[in-house]
Amino acid sequence: MFKFVILLSVVACAFGAAVPEGLLPQLDGRIVGGSATTISSFPWQISLQRSGSHSCGGSIYSANIIVTAAHCLQSVSASSLQVRAGSTYWSSGGVVSAVASFRNHEGYNANTMVNDIAVIRLSSYLGFSSTIKAIGLASSAPANGAAASVSGWGTQSSGSSSIPTTLQYVNVNIVGQSQCASSSYGYGSQIRSTMICAAASGKDACQGDSGGPLVSGGVLVGVVSWGYGCAYANYPGVYADVAVLRSWVINTANSI
Repeated sequence: MFKFVILLSVVACAFGAAVPEGLLPQLDGRIVGGSATTISSFPWQISLQRSGSHSCGGSIYSANIIVTAAHCLQSVSASSLQVRAGSTYWSSGGVVSAVASFRNHEGYNANTMVNDIAVIRLSSYLGFSSTIKAIGLASSAPANGAAASVSGWGTQSSGSSSIPTTLQYVNVNIVGQSQCASSSYGYGSQIRSTMICAAASGKDACQGDSGGPLVSGGVLVGVVSWGYGCAYANYPGVYADVAVLRSWVINTANSI
C-alpha cells in the first residue's frame, strides 16, 4: 500500500506504461483527481526509472543531486537506474542521466516508513533551463491547512494498472503532523515525527508518485511516501517531512 507514486501527482491520461514493480509499500502512490500539466510548471520534477521504465518521482536539489523516497530504492543497483529531467513526458524528451550512486536515510524503516527519504547523485550535471530547475528545501513545516501541490506520473486511481504518459498535478492542503495523528483521521500513532500529511477531497498521490514533490510556498515540504489507498476519505496522503529531514539531505548531498 505504499504510495510509491502516491499522493498528489495527477495523471493526465488514463493510458501509459504498466506500474513498475517494487513500488508498492503500504499505500497506493498515484495522483488522483488531478490535471495534466507541463514540466515548465514543475521544473524540479524528475522521473526516476528502473531499466528504462518509470518507477518513482523525485525533485532536483542541485545540478547533480536528486531527492526521492528511500522506499523507491530498495533492492536496486545504481547501474539499473536513470533519471529523466526537463520533460512533460516520462518516456521521452528532456535529458536522461545515469545514476552514479544513492544513499537511503540510515534510519529508514520499511515497516513504519519513518525517515522515508533518499539522495541520488547523478553521473553528469543537469543544465538548468526553464524546464530544469532546482527547488529549495523547507526549513519549517507549513501551517496546517496551507495550500500545496503534488505532481507526478502515478496512477490516477487506486489499484489502476497503468500510468499516464503526461505529468499530472493536484492541489491539496497541508495536514500538520499532530493533526494527521489525531482522532480526526484514521492513522493514529502510525504518523511519526518525520512525516507530514496533505489532503483534498477526491485528490491524492498514488502508485508511481512515490518520491515526488509536495510543494508549498515555493519550497519542497514533503516527499511522497505512503497512505491507505489513494484519496480515501479520512486517510490523507503521507509524506516525508522535508523540514525535519533537511539537515540530513544537505549533509548527504555534500558527502555522497
